[in-house]
Amino acid sequence: MHRTFLPFTQVKHHKAIVVDSLHPNGLVLSHWRGAPVPDGLAGDTSADIVFNALHAPKLNLDYEFVTANHFDIDGFVGVWALLNPELALAYEAILRQAALIGDFRELNLANTGAGHALQLVCWINAKEKELFYRPFGADETAENEVIASVPKFDFFLREFEKILLQPETEQAVWDPEYNQVMRDYARIHSSATTVEKYPEIGLVCVQTPEPVHYYALFSVTSGYDIVLAQYQNNRYELEYKYTTWVDIHSRPTLPRLSLAPLVIELNNAETTGLTWTTENITDTGPILRLAGTTLNKAERYANPTERPIYASSLSAPVFKNKILAYFRTAYKNIQPEKNWSWEKVKMLNQQMFRPR
Repeated sequence: MHRTFLPFTQVKHHKAIVVDSLHPNGLVLSHWRGAPVPDGLAGDTSADIVFNALHAPKLNLDYEFVTANHFDIDGFVGVWALLNPELALAYEAILRQAALIGDFRELNLANTGAGHALQLVCWINAKEKELFYRPFGADETAENEVIASVPKFDFFLREFEKILLQPETEQAVWDPEYNQVMRDYARIHSSATTVEKYPEIGLVCVQTPEPVHYYALFSVTSGYDIVLAQYQNNRYELEYKYTTWVDIHSRPTLPRLSLAPLVIELNNAETTGLTWTTENITDTGPILRLAGTTLNKAERYANPTERPIYASSLSAPVFKNKILAYFRTAYKNIQPEKNWSWEKVKMLNQQMFRPR
């Protein structure tokens, strides 16, 4: 049937398929924690769930409207697929890869369709910044994300098909970021970079000379949820990936734990005069970093190459050992699970870090 995009502000008045969001007035196809996804449709990205729904013969998809409460690549792919199901299914592998790269930043050029998907993602990124506001930048506009994202959907839903079918027509747009990603990807997969994995705590340590694009940095982190990036001259960032903000279906995960005690320990050892900071566990991607300046969410979401990363007084081995010791102790009696609720995660943190 023919479907139409519905601004999220109208979903209370019209039943709709709700993509990458939550609302009770319709069918929810979202990987957000606690989303009431129908049995048998679960996936890692919201786009995965949408494609699973398109393949489900007994599922009622007889809805006139499709909606989402924000614009990002995963949600957009899901919305576009529901509005263009036949073409979406023909390009399913590429579109699933685009959603994965856009949401989890896990580029794997060995995956079917990944190169084409990267071109699409880079085109969306470039046009989004050129014509609208950057991701998590709605605070820089006069409207909130629910309202401000509607013109983005209008534009990309109109223009995406021709780029999907003929990406070379917009190569001048996607090429700059694409080339940066390819250069950084080559560096991350070269002898210039050391990758150490600690599966018992879900952590990957990436030691590379200079900051790189996220799609390159996270290309070696599939199956892991914490990334410690160590650059030359004692520059470090520690990040919980978005994979621990949503319900991923392919594997169990460890819950997010507060980094506040770790921040205190690091600040007690730091002698530069700068301060280690981090965000709350409910942030989409908490970053533990040495803060010479305060970053807003849009700046934190941007690539490591786009923000200052300051030198610590702690050597790389000392810093890494502190990080490993913290998580090994914190996760010692916790087992990975699927479908952690925020209530359970918060209660666990309260029990672990209550004042004694």
